Amino acid sequence: MKQSLFKYFSLFYGYLGNSVLLALLSSLLVALMDGFGLAMFLPLLQAAGGEATTAGAGSGDLRFLLDGLETIGLTVTLTTVLSVMLLFFVLKGIARFAMDFYRVVLQQRFANAIRVRNLNLLVGAEFKHFSGAHSGRIQNTMSSEVGRLNQAYVNYFMLLQYLIMTVVYVVLAYLANPKFAAIVVVGGLFSNVAFVWINAATKSASTKISQGMNQYQGYLIESVASFKFLKATNLIARYRDKIEHNILATERQQRQIGVLNALTTSVREPLVVLVVVAAILVQTIVFDQGLGLIIVSLLFLYRALTSVIAVQNCYNSFLGVSGSIDNVTSFTQEMGQVQEVMGGIPFSGLQRGIEINDLHYAYDANQVIQDLSFRIDKYQTIGVVGESGSGKTTLVNLLCGLLSPQDGTILVDGTGINQLDKATYRDCIGYVTQEPQVFSDSIRNNVTCWSSAQHSDESIWEALRMAHAERFVRDLPRGLDTVVGINGITLSGGQRQRLSIARELFRKVDLLILDEATSALDSRSEHLIQENIDTLAGSLTMVVIAHRLSTVRRADKLIFLKPGGGYEIGSYTSLHQRSYSFRNMVDLQTL
Repeated sequence: MKQSLFKYFSLFYGYLGNSVLLALLSSLLVALMDGFGLAMFLPLLQAAGGEATTAGAGSGDLRFLLDGLETIGLTVTLTTVLSVMLLFFVLKGIARFAMDFYRVVLQQRFANAIRVRNLNLLVGAEFKHFSGAHSGRIQNTMSSEVGRLNQAYVNYFMLLQYLIMTVVYVVLAYLANPKFAAIVVVGGLFSNVAFVWINAATKSASTKISQGMNQYQGYLIESVASFKFLKATNLIARYRDKIEHNILATERQQRQIGVLNALTTSVREPLVVLVVVAAILVQTIVFDQGLGLIIVSLLFLYRALTSVIAVQNCYNSFLGVSGSIDNVTSFTQEMGQVQEVMGGIPFSGLQRGIEINDLHYAYDANQVIQDLSFRIDKYQTIGVVGESGSGKTTLVNLLCGLLSPQDGTILVDGTGINQLDKATYRDCIGYVTQEPQVFSDSIRNNVTCWSSAQHSDESIWEALRMAHAERFVRDLPRGLDTVVGINGITLSGGQRQRLSIARELFRKVDLLILDEATSALDSRSEHLIQENIDTLAGSLTMVVIAHRLSTVRRADKLIFLKPGGGYEIGSYTSLHQRSYSFRNMVDLQTL
């Protein structure tokens, strides 16, 4: 238990610092005030039993309390003892209030610190790592696991507080009677052995619960993203059975922890009474102690053993959620190891253009981009075409700084992309994907991205006009304040796409990237997006990734990527004349 008990202290201390020591100090004060108050019963019981009432007589090493009263000029009388006893318990009450209140404060502070740190780590993670991460684990770690970890913190520090109280009571018991202290230690060791197997089983069940919740959150994310498909094909029933199996498995683990906790609680009182009875028999029969010292010893004994059992209860409850500590800790460590290097040169906007030289990128043994070299001048429109898997999206990820070149360079206005401060560089990039990013919020917030700056409605409408989205937004029931639902479910695909373009135009970006922005649209919506591209051509720099060649027919330059890393560069007309592969692609699309 000792190793398990203290190995997590550095985790909590790392988030809360010396505040945890202050919390433990308050529990020490509670135990001392309670112990000193209980010690005041000794002269009262001695007087009731006709024993000597001289200050310190028959009190063992606890006589320092009564000696202290006389030192400050107080006579040990009934009134004095009762008054001092009341004072100690009042001070105990104040210390107890401070301890419990401060624990609540630290509990909330700890939960918030965990959430903020993990959020920052998630935001700062490398895209390459994030794209291969387990979505369910991320969701579970950022949500329910934080609650379980917070409960682990509460149980852990209640455990330490009760442990401190146990030590104080044992010390006081030793001062009263060393033989009594031996009884307390034996009783504590006995209770610890009784709970070893419960602790091990609880720890195992807790780990399985965390793993099950990771899977459950992943299933939920997938079911929301695929709801329409699952519903339309009635595969949603099979997916429901899959989730239900996971829920029931997690429930069995939670039930096991509940049984173990109930067992721990139920044996607590009988175990305490058993040790108390043994203590009475030993004190009266073997050591022939007086009535006053026996009763005070029993008070300390009961307090000490109650604290020992409370330690066991808290420890078992702590183990019940300790799997979350391991899960969150490993998540934090992994995220900390894959933080993106942001570069140090601020970027204020594209001045000349982007130059790609001898660029290489491969996924394991699969070469996607090889010896790619071209230039994007400011205000040019560049089309990127090719078969699926030829590296179009990989090229976009490299241009955005989401991936780093494995060989070759990307120079932005003559500066290596990895040297730029990527935050300020990406502030100048607009990105519209095949599946447009529309948030479950109003049209206004989708366009402005919750900007804290004050923006006039006219500036929002202007962006919508430029994106050919003004008409459909004006037809919505609440206009700019219309909430569009999860992933913009109340809008058509073309409307979501135009709303995404309006967002980037509102941001006044320098480089607009359209990644397969028309491939999933009908002819009418595709025509509107094509009008967007034609309207914006020459006013900002654009990179258009296209499956449909009609989208990039009027681009200034085409990059025709081939599987395995090959490529050709030229205008639409020149590529059609000299490239058999490109001409074949055109023929297949009946252009």
